[in-house]
Amino acid sequence: MSRPDRRATSPGAAEAPRRPLGARGYGICLAGIVWREVLRFVQQKERFLSALVRPLVWLFIFAAGFRSALGVSIIPPYDTYVLYEVYVTPGLAVMIQLFNGMQSSLSMVYDREVGSMRVLLTSPFPRWWLLFSKLIAGVAVSLAQVYAFLAVAFLWGVEIPPAGYVLALPAFIITGFMLGAIGLVISSLVRQLENFASVMNFVIFPMFFASSALYPLWRVRDASEALYLVCLANPFTHAVEFARFALYGQFEPLSCAIVVGTTLVFFTLAVIAYDPGRGVMGLRGGPRGDAP
Repeated sequence: MSRPDRRATSPGAAEAPRRPLGARGYGICLAGIVWREVLRFVQQKERFLSALVRPLVWLFIFAAGFRSALGVSIIPPYDTYVLYEVYVTPGLAVMIQLFNGMQSSLSMVYDREVGSMRVLLTSPFPRWWLLFSKLIAGVAVSLAQVYAFLAVAFLWGVEIPPAGYVLALPAFIITGFMLGAIGLVISSLVRQLENFASVMNFVIFPMFFASSALYPLWRVRDASEALYLVCLANPFTHAVEFARFALYGQFEPLSCAIVVGTTLVFFTLAVIAYDPGRGVMGLRGGPRGDAP
């Protein structure tokens, strides 16, 4: 009878040391997640078209009807009276990012349950890096959609200073991170795809309509002081104003601070929610909610 291998059964046997992932490993993880999201976006052409249909319908149709009813006075960052379609263009651009953030969250729910993210969430990479990589991938896709919309708006006659397209890039990146982080928190609370559509309706439409995207806040204040305060508390309002000022070569420090702060808060909440020991995933027993 052969003797058992003490090296395998000894209670004090040391486990093989885990090799550090290193900067190269983190870079490969980031590149893989971003590239997968870009390929998904390229292969789903209807996703690109649907992202442009909503803002273009508002720009082409609703703006023409509201032009006389909602004349915009001289308010910063504008130096003169502007047409309604000029005013709503920044808000519609950020609206694209809002819908993209929710769409990315929808894919996160699927990937977390049966897709690639289910495997990645059990990998040695920390959760915060996986979620951060997912945010970068979503922002990269949203930027392509935003600048495609701005190009169409330019052809429609919406005049934006040429330097504004470059100066607004950091603002769109930050606002994309904020809206994507909000989407990640929402995705951690949703277990089934069937429930995600209703959750999106309770998030997207209140955030969009209770903001300065479609009408100046001074007009909202004339109609309702309570609604005005709600719009001020809405982080989407400050995302719109941050992008609006940046498109015209100006910096809005208050909106920037609120957008950055909201991003940090919601990203922290997303990391906690996806923590198997502390967050929502832990309460469910794993990515699919299976009991341990």
